[in-house]
Amino acid sequence: MTAGRQPRVLVDATNTPADRGGVGRYVDGLLGALTSRVRPAGADADTAADTGAGAGFAGPDGVELVLAVLRTDAERYSRTLPGVEVVSAPAAVAHRPARLAWEQTGLPLLAQQVGAEVLHSPYYTCPLRAACPVTVTVHDATFFTEPEHYDKTRRTFFRSAIKTALRRAARVIVPSKATRDELIRLLEADPTRIDVAYHGVDHAAFHPPSDEERARVRARLGLGGQAYIAFLGAKEPRKNVPNLIRGWVAAVRDRPEPPALVIAGGQGHDDEIDSAAAEVPVHLRLLRPGYLRYADLPGYLGGALVAAYPSYGEGFGLPILEAMACGTPVLTTPRLSLPEVGGDAVAYTSEAPGQIAADLAALLDDEPRRLALAKAGFDRAKEFTWESSAEVHLAAWSRAAAG
Repeated sequence: MTAGRQPRVLVDATNTPADRGGVGRYVDGLLGALTSRVRPAGADADTAADTGAGAGFAGPDGVELVLAVLRTDAERYSRTLPGVEVVSAPAAVAHRPARLAWEQTGLPLLAQQVGAEVLHSPYYTCPLRAACPVTVTVHDATFFTEPEHYDKTRRTFFRSAIKTALRRAARVIVPSKATRDELIRLLEADPTRIDVAYHGVDHAAFHPPSDEERARVRARLGLGGQAYIAFLGAKEPRKNVPNLIRGWVAAVRDRPEPPALVIAGGQGHDDEIDSAAAEVPVHLRLLRPGYLRYADLPGYLGGALVAAYPSYGEGFGLPILEAMACGTPVLTTPRLSLPEVGGDAVAYTSEAPGQIAADLAALLDDEPRRLALAKAGFDRAKEFTWESSAEVHLAAWSRAAAG
């Protein structure tokens, strides 16, 4: 690699979920921010200086990006990421066992074929051997700090993947200082090889909604004019949805106009949610619409009285940042990374249903505080951008290539 220029980087996006949940938002947000820093393949410093590296492209300090994707994603990425070379992986990679096998053999070969100087794996796992330096994003350490919230197979797999990444990767990228600190404390990770890149939020997509956006979501959920509490996230034990349901019941059951609770997001494996839902009194409304359209999220989050997220711990906590960007007061826990995201702009509670009930009731009874939190959260959310995250990634890739 020539001194002073960014390396040619292959990003493996074949593990990006179709529902564009947290990991999907990370990959899409990062790549979108990097497009302004892309140097077209083969454009050297003189060419870039003479031509401006093409409309919208960076000059000689830009990065050459190659993106490995599932075939179903190829057209979308080619259309939305100008200047990025998009390569489709074999069709079989759509199945997880085949993808993991391809990651160890086909991905390193692809890196050689495209002349990658750095290979970036954005979701825990990485090739054991590659001809170029590898960087890996480790999203959280909760497989070690909250092991009881994962089944044995999942826990064992991700613990092994994280340990492998810490041993094999030239650089490890994490979304919070809390995650970095836990990796150092629990696994004796080398702090000099870990880079903290906070996630960002797409402020065009997540914004205080218009009346029409609110009304559209209400109509789709069948809420009419009823107020509601919003949860957005995967149905995993770590998210603490059963205790949220129980806390909400205790907070609103005796109110003359009790707000509904809406549990939205992708499917998960928390069987206790059904048990908690079965305990809800008949006069209260618990809605479980599943996955919501991306375009409906501002209306959903921004139309809620409160966005509640009483998680046992997060590597970052993207749902609370997105709610803050929509101008919604947030109730969450002070666990792991969540205070790094929320700061003083959110309300905090514990994981226990009794405390959730008390703190939720206090927010519902205090409109001035909700309004103050909504403004503070909106202002704080402006500090988190994918452009800032992209800068940290670029620096990490340069260090990996130089090393």
